[in-house]
Amino acid sequence: MRIAVVALGKIGLPLAVQFAASGHEVIGVDVNQKAVDLINAGVEPFPGEAHLQEKLTELVPAGRLRATTDYAEAIPGADAVVLVAPVFVHDETWEPDFKYMDAATRSLAEHLTPGTLVSYETTLPVGTTRDRFKPMLEEISGLTEGVDFHVVYSPERVLTGRVFADLRKYPKLIGALSDEGNRRAREFYEAVLQFDERPDLPRPNGVWDLGTTEASEMAKLAETTYRDVNIGLANQFGLFAAANGIDVYKVIEACNSQPYSHIHRPGIAVGGHCIPVYPRLYLSTDPDADIVRTARQLNASMPERLVSQAGSLLGDLTGMKAVVLGAAYRGGVKETAFSGVFPTVAALRSRGADVWVHDPLYTDDELRGLGFEPYHIGDDADLVILQTDHADYRSLSPVNFPGIRLLVDGRNATVAEAWAGVPRIVVGAA
Repeated sequence: MRIAVVALGKIGLPLAVQFAASGHEVIGVDVNQKAVDLINAGVEPFPGEAHLQEKLTELVPAGRLRATTDYAEAIPGADAVVLVAPVFVHDETWEPDFKYMDAATRSLAEHLTPGTLVSYETTLPVGTTRDRFKPMLEEISGLTEGVDFHVVYSPERVLTGRVFADLRKYPKLIGALSDEGNRRAREFYEAVLQFDERPDLPRPNGVWDLGTTEASEMAKLAETTYRDVNIGLANQFGLFAAANGIDVYKVIEACNSQPYSHIHRPGIAVGGHCIPVYPRLYLSTDPDADIVRTARQLNASMPERLVSQAGSLLGDLTGMKAVVLGAAYRGGVKETAFSGVFPTVAALRSRGADVWVHDPLYTDDELRGLGFEPYHIGDDADLVILQTDHADYRSLSPVNFPGIRLLVDGRNATVAEAWAGVPRIVVGAA
């Protein structure tokens, strides 16, 4: 097949590579000329994705994968087009921002030719594929969906850093606008993906047809929103436990020892492109989902709650040197999307603290570019807040922070014994 992939970011590029490695001719489209040039040189444009560089080294020189900024070069004649352009959420209104996906859809439609399967993989509010993008494709292309081309929604279900492994591990969900669209989508994904055996699943691993775009859209939103709600519940338990002299981690371990409890871990923040965003996409079409809204609001409040707790113990934070450990949203990943570092730093600054940030994955200049003053382990500090569970932080002790008066461990990542003699706040620990 000839396949086009629109948007070559941390999900789109590995997808394009996966399709090419499965024996197909793949051309990727991206508005970033620098990224396109690097890909065409066989160089990964971002670090941290397992096996990406080795696969680029093999596929690009072989002519199986190339990139362009020109839709006219990529879309006409394609058997399938896969879109992974981003959809964001407005921070204030929580309404979806379709700017980039709308632009990608319009550009695709201008060059769409009969016979193409169009697959949306970006997470979308329920009903968006049918009610927003199908009419847009038809109006601009002059073609009829279900007759001249087919549209399917098939959500990506992978984590950056392990995309290729996740593509094999999890069933590929599809939902099209017609029976023929579902048939075409199944044939396409069975031709570009390979699946691990999963005896734990109720049916064989592979392409799972959910019947409609709405069901497939909801499946992606539901599985991610579940995690946010679960973390919100864990944070609620953690706040109560800490206030009542209970170690919530022992409680969670006990609860999860039987198969009907799957309580997640509490923490200072929920970051990344997915978990903080997708519940709000869900709420955009289900405004009565009070459980979802309450969990999202509680999780978003955790940085402020912990900084407030630090202030109640230390008093006025004005002029104190506060260090935030970790700019990344999760350990081992060089990505700051919706990272807890931003609200944590803001909460500290609002109380007059002098704030410094450390992250082993970022240079001093990169931290300054994010608006932070870089901190170096071994320099003095009054207050230290661990925001990211990087492996490097697990062995830290007071000797690494001369003058430290309080540690706030927002991830339960440090060893209590190593901090004897220094007050230590852990989310959910007495």
